[in-house]
Amino acid sequence: MAEKQGYLDFDEYIRQGEPNKKEKAVIWQTAIGLQAVDGLKTSDYLKETARRHIEGEIGIDEVRNLIKTYYQSKTKHDSDDADKQEADKVSANITKILSSATLDFSANGFIALHRRIFDGVFKHAGKLRDYDITKKEWVLEGDTVHYLNWEDLRRALDYDIKQEREFSYRGLSQDELIIHITRFVSGIWQIHAFGEGNTRTTAIFSILYLRDIGFEVDNNMFARHSWYFRNALVRANYKNAIKGIDYSPIYLERFFRNLLLGEQWDLRNRYLHIHPTAEWSVQPNLADRASTGQVPEQAPEQAPEQAHDLLHTDNHLIIDLIKKFGYEELSVSQLMDKVGLKHRPNFLEYHLNPAIAAGYVRMLYPQSPRHPRQKYLLTVKGLALYEKTNNK
Repeated sequence: MAEKQGYLDFDEYIRQGEPNKKEKAVIWQTAIGLQAVDGLKTSDYLKETARRHIEGEIGIDEVRNLIKTYYQSKTKHDSDDADKQEADKVSANITKILSSATLDFSANGFIALHRRIFDGVFKHAGKLRDYDITKKEWVLEGDTVHYLNWEDLRRALDYDIKQEREFSYRGLSQDELIIHITRFVSGIWQIHAFGEGNTRTTAIFSILYLRDIGFEVDNNMFARHSWYFRNALVRANYKNAIKGIDYSPIYLERFFRNLLLGEQWDLRNRYLHIHPTAEWSVQPNLADRASTGQVPEQAPEQAPEQAHDLLHTDNHLIIDLIKKFGYEELSVSQLMDKVGLKHRPNFLEYHLNPAIAAGYVRMLYPQSPRHPRQKYLLTVKGLALYEKTNNK
Protein backbone atom coordinates (compact mmCIF):
# COMPACT_ATOMS: atom_id res chain seq x y z
CA MET A 1 0.00 0.00 0.00
CA ALA A 2 1.16 3.57 -0.68
CA GLU A 3 0.77 4.46 2.98
CA LYS A 4 3.53 2.02 3.89
CA GLN A 5 5.84 2.85 1.00
CA GLY A 6 9.41 2.83 2.29
CA TYR A 7 8.40 1.81 5.82
CA LEU A 8 9.68 -1.78 5.98
CA ASP A 9 13.13 -0.94 4.64
CA PHE A 10 14.35 0.47 7.97
CA ASP A 11 12.61 -1.75 10.54
CA GLU A 12 15.75 -3.70 11.34
CA TYR A 13 17.64 -0.57 12.36
CA ILE A 14 14.83 0.42 14.69
CA ARG A 15 14.65 -3.03 16.28
CA GLN A 16 18.41 -3.10 16.85
CA GLY A 17 18.05 -0.22 19.26
CA GLU A 18 21.35 1.59 18.52
CA PRO A 19 20.21 5.15 19.33
CA ASN A 20 22.00 7.00 16.53
CA LYS A 21 21.03 4.52 13.81
CA LYS A 22 17.49 4.21 15.13
CA GLU A 23 16.99 7.98 15.08
CA LYS A 24 18.25 8.26 11.50
CA ALA A 25 16.11 5.31 10.36
CA VAL A 26 12.96 6.83 11.85
CA ILE A 27 13.64 10.14 10.12
CA TRP A 28 14.23 8.42 6.77
CA GLN A 29 10.98 6.48 7.18
CA THR A 30 9.10 9.71 7.69
CA ALA A 31 10.80 11.49 4.79
CA ILE A 32 10.16 8.61 2.37
CA GLY A 33 6.65 7.91 3.64
CA LEU A 34 5.55 11.50 3.10
CA GLN A 35 6.18 11.18 -0.64
CA ALA A 36 3.05 9.03 -0.84
CA VAL A 37 0.83 12.12 -0.45
CA ASP A 38 1.67 12.95 -4.07
CA GLY A 39 1.81 9.34 -5.25
CA LEU A 40 5.62 9.31 -5.43
CA LYS A 41 8.03 6.44 -4.78
CA THR A 42 11.73 6.69 -4.08
CA SER A 43 14.36 4.79 -6.05
CA ASP A 44 16.38 1.82 -4.87
CA TYR A 45 19.44 4.05 -5.18
CA LEU A 46 17.99 6.45 -2.60
CA LYS A 47 17.30 3.62 -0.17
CA GLU A 48 20.82 2.26 -0.51
CA THR A 49 22.28 5.75 -0.05
CA ALA A 50 20.06 6.25 3.00
CA ARG A 51 21.38 2.96 4.43
CA ARG A 52 24.94 4.27 4.09
CA HIS A 53 23.90 7.44 5.93
CA ILE A 54 22.29 5.43 8.72
CA GLU A 55 25.44 3.31 9.03
CA GLY A 56 27.49 6.49 9.42
CA GLU A 57 29.49 5.98 6.23
CA ILE A 58 28.42 9.34 4.75
CA GLY A 59 26.83 12.57 5.97
CA ILE A 60 23.47 13.93 4.89
CA ASP A 61 25.02 16.58 2.64
CA GLU A 62 26.96 13.88 0.83
CA VAL A 63 23.70 11.95 0.43
CA ARG A 64 22.15 14.96 -1.27
CA ASN A 65 25.14 15.45 -3.55
CA LEU A 66 25.20 11.77 -4.52
CA ILE A 67 21.53 11.86 -5.46
CA LYS A 68 22.03 14.99 -7.54
CA THR A 69 25.02 13.43 -9.33
CA TYR A 70 23.17 10.14 -9.86
CA TYR A 71 20.42 11.79 -11.88
CA GLN A 72 22.79 14.10 -13.73
CA SER A 73 25.00 11.23 -14.88
CA LYS A 74 22.29 8.64 -15.53
CA THR A 75 22.45 7.45 -19.16
CA LYS A 76 19.46 5.13 -19.25
CA HIS A 77 16.25 6.96 -18.41
CA ASP A 78 13.02 5.37 -17.24
CA SER A 79 9.53 6.81 -17.66
CA ASP A 80 9.21 7.50 -13.93
CA ASP A 81 12.62 9.12 -13.47
CA ALA A 82 11.18 12.60 -12.92
CA ASP A 83 8.91 11.37 -10.13
CA LYS A 84 11.66 9.33 -8.50
CA GLN A 85 14.09 12.22 -8.72
CA GLU A 86 11.61 14.46 -6.92
CA ALA A 87 10.92 11.83 -4.26
CA ASP A 88 14.62 11.11 -3.72
CA LYS A 89 15.72 14.74 -3.46
CA VAL A 90 12.79 15.77 -1.25
CA SER A 91 13.33 12.77 1.05
CA ALA A 92 16.98 13.73 1.52
CA ASN A 93 16.06 17.37 2.12
CA ILE A 94 13.42 16.41 4.71
CA THR A 95 15.91 14.11 6.44
CA LYS A 96 18.34 17.00 6.81
CA ILE A 97 15.59 19.27 8.18
CA LEU A 98 14.27 16.73 10.70
CA SER A 99 17.79 15.99 11.89
CA SER A 100 17.89 19.52 13.27
CA ALA A 101 15.81 20.83 16.17
CA THR A 102 15.55 24.40 14.86
CA LEU A 103 12.25 26.07 13.94
CA ASP A 104 11.51 29.58 12.74
CA PHE A 105 7.89 29.85 13.84
CA SER A 106 6.81 32.64 11.54
CA ALA A 107 5.36 33.14 8.07
CA ASN A 108 8.89 33.67 6.77
CA GLY A 109 9.94 30.44 8.47
CA PHE A 110 7.08 28.52 6.90
CA ILE A 111 7.96 29.85 3.44
CA ALA A 112 11.66 29.11 3.99
CA LEU A 113 10.76 25.57 5.04
CA HIS A 114 9.08 24.99 1.67
CA ARG A 115 12.25 26.25 -0.02
CA ARG A 116 14.43 23.89 2.00
CA ILE A 117 12.18 20.89 1.36
CA PHE A 118 12.00 21.42 -2.41
CA ASP A 119 15.47 22.82 -3.00
CA GLY A 120 16.75 21.46 -6.32
CA VAL A 121 13.28 20.17 -7.24
CA PHE A 122 10.89 23.08 -7.90
CA LYS A 123 11.86 26.36 -9.51
CA HIS A 124 9.18 27.96 -7.36
CA ALA A 125 10.51 26.48 -4.09
CA GLY A 126 9.94 29.02 -1.33
CA LYS A 127 7.66 31.20 -3.45
CA LEU A 128 4.00 31.89 -2.72
CA ARG A 129 1.69 30.97 -5.57
CA ASP A 130 0.36 33.83 -7.72
CA TYR A 131 -2.73 32.06 -9.05
CA ASP A 132 -5.83 30.36 -7.66
CA ILE A 133 -6.08 26.57 -7.55
CA THR A 134 -8.57 23.70 -7.33
CA LYS A 135 -7.85 19.99 -6.91
CA LYS A 136 -10.18 17.08 -7.56
CA GLU A 137 -10.24 14.77 -4.56
CA TRP A 138 -11.18 11.10 -4.45
CA VAL A 139 -12.63 11.38 -0.95
CA LEU A 140 -14.86 14.23 -2.21
CA GLU A 141 -16.01 12.31 -5.31
CA GLY A 142 -14.11 14.68 -7.58
CA ASP A 143 -15.02 17.91 -5.80
CA THR A 144 -12.43 20.33 -4.43
CA VAL A 145 -11.63 22.15 -1.22
CA HIS A 146 -11.94 25.93 -1.56
CA TYR A 147 -8.39 27.12 -1.03
CA LEU A 148 -7.52 30.69 -0.15
CA ASN A 149 -7.28 33.15 -3.04
CA TRP A 150 -3.69 33.94 -3.92
CA GLU A 151 -3.82 37.68 -3.11
CA ASP A 152 -4.35 36.95 0.60
CA LEU A 153 -1.78 34.20 1.15
CA ARG A 154 0.87 36.17 3.03
CA ARG A 155 -1.66 38.01 5.18
CA ALA A 156 -3.32 34.72 6.15
CA LEU A 157 -0.03 33.03 7.05
CA ASP A 158 1.04 36.00 9.16
CA TYR A 159 -2.31 36.05 10.96
CA ASP A 160 -2.61 32.32 11.67
CA ILE A 161 0.94 31.93 12.93
CA LYS A 162 0.76 35.10 15.01
CA GLN A 163 -2.48 33.89 16.63
CA GLU A 164 -0.91 30.54 17.43
CA ARG A 165 2.25 32.13 18.84
CA GLU A 166 0.14 34.21 21.22
CA PHE A 167 -2.19 31.36 22.19
CA SER A 168 -1.85 29.95 25.70
CA TYR A 169 -2.27 26.21 26.26
CA ARG A 170 -2.48 26.83 29.97
CA GLY A 171 -5.29 24.89 31.62
CA LEU A 172 -6.46 23.05 28.50
CA SER A 173 -7.71 19.50 28.81
CA GLN A 174 -6.27 16.88 26.46
CA ASP A 175 -9.41 17.04 24.31
CA GLU A 176 -9.20 20.83 24.06
CA LEU A 177 -5.51 20.63 23.25
CA ILE A 178 -6.10 18.18 20.37
CA ILE A 179 -8.97 20.28 18.99
CA HIS A 180 -6.84 23.41 19.02
CA ILE A 181 -3.81 21.80 17.36
CA THR A 182 -6.10 20.27 14.73
CA ARG A 183 -7.65 23.65 13.98
CA PHE A 184 -4.25 25.35 13.64
CA VAL A 185 -2.70 22.71 11.35
CA SER A 186 -5.88 22.47 9.29
CA GLY A 187 -5.97 26.24 8.82
CA ILE A 188 -2.34 26.46 7.73
CA TRP A 189 -2.91 23.72 5.15
CA GLN A 190 -6.14 25.26 3.82
CA ILE A 191 -4.24 28.43 2.93
CA HIS A 192 -2.32 26.24 0.43
CA ALA A 193 0.37 28.84 0.09
CA PHE A 194 2.34 27.10 -2.65
CA GLY A 195 1.66 25.71 -6.09
CA GLU A 196 2.89 22.25 -5.03
CA GLY A 197 4.15 20.56 -1.90
CA ASN A 198 1.68 22.02 0.62
CA THR A 199 0.92 18.81 2.50
CA ARG A 200 4.55 17.81 2.87
CA THR A 201 5.44 21.30 4.08
CA THR A 202 2.53 21.31 6.53
CA ALA A 203 3.54 17.89 7.88
CA ILE A 204 7.17 18.90 8.50
CA PHE A 205 6.13 22.24 9.99
CA SER A 206 3.72 20.39 12.31
CA ILE A 207 6.39 17.92 13.44
CA LEU A 208 8.88 20.70 14.19
CA TYR A 209 6.28 22.83 15.98
CA LEU A 210 4.94 19.99 18.14
CA ARG A 211 8.50 19.13 19.12
CA ASP A 212 9.15 22.79 19.91
CA ILE A 213 6.23 23.01 22.34
CA GLY A 214 7.25 19.86 24.18
CA PHE A 215 5.68 16.83 22.54
CA GLU A 216 7.59 13.66 21.75
CA VAL A 217 6.31 13.20 18.20
CA ASP A 218 6.16 9.70 16.72
CA ASN A 219 7.34 10.48 13.20
CA ASN A 220 6.26 7.01 12.07
CA MET A 221 2.66 8.20 12.17
CA PHE A 222 3.44 10.46 9.22
CA ALA A 223 5.46 7.71 7.52
CA ARG A 224 2.68 5.13 7.77
CA HIS A 225 -0.34 7.36 7.39
CA SER A 226 0.73 10.27 5.21
CA TRP A 227 -2.09 9.72 2.72
CA TYR A 228 -4.64 9.55 5.56
CA PHE A 229 -3.17 12.77 6.98
CA ARG A 230 -3.73 14.54 3.66
CA ASN A 231 -7.28 13.24 3.20
CA ALA A 232 -8.12 14.14 6.79
CA LEU A 233 -6.99 17.71 6.03
CA VAL A 234 -9.27 17.65 2.97
CA ARG A 235 -12.29 16.56 5.02
CA ALA A 236 -11.54 19.14 7.72
CA ASN A 237 -11.78 21.89 5.10
CA TYR A 238 -14.66 20.71 2.92
CA LYS A 239 -18.27 21.83 3.23
CA ASN A 240 -21.12 21.36 0.76
CA ALA A 241 -24.55 22.49 1.91
CA ILE A 242 -26.33 21.01 -1.11
CA LYS A 243 -24.87 17.56 -0.39
CA GLY A 244 -25.48 17.99 3.34
CA ILE A 245 -21.78 17.72 4.19
CA ASP A 246 -20.22 19.88 6.89
CA TYR A 247 -16.60 20.43 7.86
CA SER A 248 -15.36 17.20 9.47
CA PRO A 249 -12.22 17.80 11.55
CA ILE A 250 -12.88 14.64 13.59
CA TYR A 251 -10.71 12.52 11.25
CA LEU A 252 -7.74 14.83 11.66
CA GLU A 253 -8.34 14.98 15.41
CA ARG A 254 -8.10 11.18 15.50
CA PHE A 255 -4.77 11.33 13.67
CA PHE A 256 -3.44 13.70 16.33
CA ARG A 257 -4.99 11.63 19.14
CA ASN A 258 -2.99 8.66 17.89
CA LEU A 259 0.11 10.81 17.42
CA LEU A 260 0.08 12.67 20.74
CA LEU A 261 -2.05 10.60 23.12
CA GLY A 262 -1.20 7.09 21.95
CA GLU A 263 -4.76 6.21 20.98
CA GLN A 264 -5.43 3.56 18.34
CA TRP A 265 -7.93 4.87 15.81
CA ASP A 266 -7.97 2.84 12.60
CA LEU A 267 -6.42 5.33 10.15
CA ARG A 268 -7.56 4.05 6.78
CA ASN A 269 -8.65 6.28 3.93
CA ARG A 270 -11.94 4.56 3.19
CA TYR A 271 -13.46 5.98 6.38
CA LEU A 272 -12.86 9.49 5.02
CA HIS A 273 -14.92 9.20 1.82
CA ILE A 274 -17.94 11.53 1.90
CA HIS A 275 -20.18 8.58 1.01
CA PRO A 276 -18.50 5.49 2.49
CA THR A 277 -19.97 2.03 2.13
CA ALA A 278 -21.69 0.55 5.17
CA GLU A 279 -18.52 -1.42 5.97
CA TRP A 280 -16.47 1.78 6.23
CA SER A 281 -19.06 4.13 7.71
CA VAL A 282 -17.85 3.90 11.33
CA GLN A 283 -14.19 4.47 12.10
CA PRO A 284 -13.24 2.20 15.02
CA ASN A 285 -10.83 2.76 17.87
CA LEU A 286 -8.76 -0.42 17.86
CA ALA A 287 -8.13 -0.11 21.59
CA ASP A 288 -11.84 -0.44 22.24
CA ARG A 289 -12.74 -4.10 22.59
CA ALA A 290 -16.34 -3.19 21.74
CA SER A 291 -15.11 -2.00 18.32
CA THR A 292 -12.95 -5.01 17.49
CA GLY A 293 -14.03 -7.83 19.78
CA GLN A 294 -10.40 -8.11 20.89
CA VAL A 295 -8.51 -7.10 24.00
CA PRO A 296 -5.88 -4.50 23.02
CA GLU A 297 -2.25 -5.35 23.59
CA GLN A 298 -0.70 -3.64 26.57
CA ALA A 299 2.83 -3.58 27.87
CA PRO A 300 2.91 -5.68 31.08
CA GLU A 301 4.86 -3.12 33.08
CA GLN A 302 2.25 -0.40 32.51
CA ALA A 303 -0.73 0.17 34.73
CA PRO A 304 -4.03 0.47 32.76
CA GLU A 305 -4.33 4.19 33.35
CA GLN A 306 -0.76 4.70 32.09
CA ALA A 307 -0.98 2.60 28.90
CA HIS A 308 -1.72 5.55 26.63
CA ASP A 309 -0.76 8.50 28.87
CA LEU A 310 2.12 10.37 27.27
CA LEU A 311 2.17 12.76 30.22
CA HIS A 312 3.29 9.97 32.55
CA THR A 313 6.74 9.90 34.08
CA ASP A 314 8.15 7.75 36.86
CA ASN A 315 10.83 10.33 37.66
CA HIS A 316 9.65 11.91 40.92
CA LEU A 317 12.32 14.62 40.61
CA ILE A 318 10.73 15.82 37.36
CA ILE A 319 7.28 15.76 38.95
CA ASP A 320 8.49 17.73 41.97
CA LEU A 321 10.15 20.30 39.71
CA ILE A 322 7.00 20.75 37.63
CA LYS A 323 4.95 21.30 40.79
CA LYS A 324 7.33 24.11 41.78
CA PHE A 325 7.29 25.67 38.31
CA GLY A 326 3.65 26.52 37.87
CA TYR A 327 3.11 29.11 35.14
CA GLU A 328 6.23 31.18 35.83
CA GLU A 329 9.37 31.85 33.81
CA LEU A 330 12.23 31.12 36.21
CA SER A 331 16.02 31.26 36.20
CA VAL A 332 18.15 28.37 37.42
CA SER A 333 18.79 30.10 40.74
CA GLN A 334 15.08 30.79 41.24
CA LEU A 335 14.26 27.15 40.50
CA MET A 336 16.93 25.94 42.91
CA ASP A 337 15.41 28.15 45.63
CA LYS A 338 11.96 26.71 44.97
CA VAL A 339 13.24 23.13 45.06
CA GLY A 340 15.41 23.85 48.09
CA LEU A 341 18.76 22.89 46.55
CA LYS A 342 22.09 24.71 46.65
CA HIS A 343 24.38 22.51 44.52
CA ARG A 344 23.92 23.72 40.94
CA PRO A 345 25.61 20.77 39.10
CA ASN A 346 23.40 18.23 40.88
CA PHE A 347 20.29 20.31 40.21
CA LEU A 348 21.09 20.50 36.50
CA GLU A 349 22.02 16.82 36.18
CA TYR A 350 19.16 15.27 38.13
CA HIS A 351 16.33 17.79 37.90
CA LEU A 352 16.41 20.39 35.15
CA ASN A 353 18.21 18.61 32.29
CA PRO A 354 16.07 15.42 32.55
CA ALA A 355 12.90 17.57 32.55
CA ILE A 356 14.10 19.34 29.39
CA ALA A 357 15.11 16.06 27.70
CA ALA A 358 11.69 14.54 28.46
CA GLY A 359 9.91 17.53 26.90
CA TYR A 360 8.37 19.02 30.06
CA VAL A 361 10.53 22.16 30.29
CA ARG A 362 12.02 24.45 27.67
CA MET A 363 14.37 27.42 27.51
CA LEU A 364 13.03 30.90 26.94
CA TYR A 365 15.96 31.45 24.54
CA PRO A 366 16.62 28.00 23.04
CA GLN A 367 18.97 29.31 20.36
CA SER A 368 21.19 30.94 23.03
CA PRO A 369 21.59 28.50 25.95
CA ARG A 370 23.97 30.89 27.74
CA HIS A 371 21.78 33.95 27.26
CA PRO A 372 22.34 36.33 30.20
CA ARG A 373 18.56 36.53 30.78
CA GLN A 374 17.93 32.84 30.20
CA LYS A 375 14.88 31.47 31.95
CA TYR A 376 12.91 28.24 31.87
CA LEU A 377 9.22 27.52 31.57
CA LEU A 378 6.92 24.57 31.18
CA THR A 379 6.11 23.31 27.69
CA VAL A 380 2.56 22.42 26.67
CA LYS A 381 3.28 18.89 27.83
CA GLY A 382 4.69 20.20 31.12
CA LEU A 383 1.67 22.44 31.69
CA ALA A 384 -0.65 19.52 31.02
CA LEU A 385 1.16 17.40 33.62
CA TYR A 386 1.12 20.34 36.05
CA GLU A 387 -2.64 20.70 35.63
CA LYS A 388 -3.19 16.95 35.92
CA THR A 389 -1.01 16.68 39.05
CA ASN A 390 -2.71 19.63 40.77
CA ASN A 391 -6.19 18.37 39.96
CA LYS A 392 -5.65 14.97 41.59
